[in-house]
Amino acid sequence: MKELKSKAFWRAVLAELVGMTLFIFLSITAAVGNSNNDKPDQEVKVALAFGLSIATLAQSLGHISGAHLNPAVTLGLLASCQISLLKAVMYIVAQMFGAALASGIVYGVTDGKALGLNSISNSISPGQGVGIELFATFQLVLCVIATTDKKRRDVTGSAPLAIGLSVCLGHLTAISFTGCGINPARSFGPAVVLQDFTNHWVKLHLSFSLLKINTLYQKKKNVKHSGPYQKTESDHIELL
Repeated sequence: MKELKSKAFWRAVLAELVGMTLFIFLSITAAVGNSNNDKPDQEVKVALAFGLSIATLAQSLGHISGAHLNPAVTLGLLASCQISLLKAVMYIVAQMFGAALASGIVYGVTDGKALGLNSISNSISPGQGVGIELFATFQLVLCVIATTDKKRRDVTGSAPLAIGLSVCLGHLTAISFTGCGINPARSFGPAVVLQDFTNHWVKLHLSFSLLKINTLYQKKKNVKHSGPYQKTESDHIELL
C-alpha cells in the first residue's frame, strides 16, 4: 500500500487516464468520420488510426506510466509478474473511465451515433468471433511483453512503433468480423455511452489470452519492471 502515498503512482494512473482519453477520441473519431464509406479502404484508415495513435501516445507517456492503454496489456503484465496488483487495478479503472469519457466527447461533438460500437458480423457465429478476438488480442499482448522484455538483447528499434503496428495488424485481421475488440476499454466506452452491450461477453476471450501468456512467461516471474517502458523495484509480486 506504500504505492498509494507515492506521487509517481498517481502520476502514472493519471497518465493512463489522459492517454486512454486521447486514444479513444482519436481512434473512434476516425472510425465514425465517414459514414458514407464502407469500402475496404475505410477499414485500413481505421486500423492505421488505432495503430498510429497507440504508437504516438506510447512514445509520449511511456516514461510516466508504461503507457499500457489497454486492460488486456495491463492484465498480461500482471500475469507475467511485471506489475503489482494494486497498480493493475488502478490502471484498469483509469482506462475504463478514460474510454467512457472520450466516447461521450465524441458523441457530443459529432453527428455519428454509432461510436464504432463493436458488433459481430452476420457471416460468423459468436463462437467464431471469440476465436478471432482471442488470437488478435494474444498477438498484441505477446508483442508488448516480448518487445519490452529487459532480459532480451536482440531487440532493436522502437518498441512503441512495434506495438502500434501490432495494434494495426489486429484491426486489419478482426475489424471485418467483430469490429476488433482487442482493447476491452475501447469496446466498453462506446457501449456505456450508447447503453448497448450486445455480444459484449465476447471480450471474455481476454482470460484465455492471459492464461496463455502467463504460461509462456512463467519462468520470467523475477522480472521487476512495471510496464513497457519503465521499471520500479516495488512492482514485483508473486502470483503463485
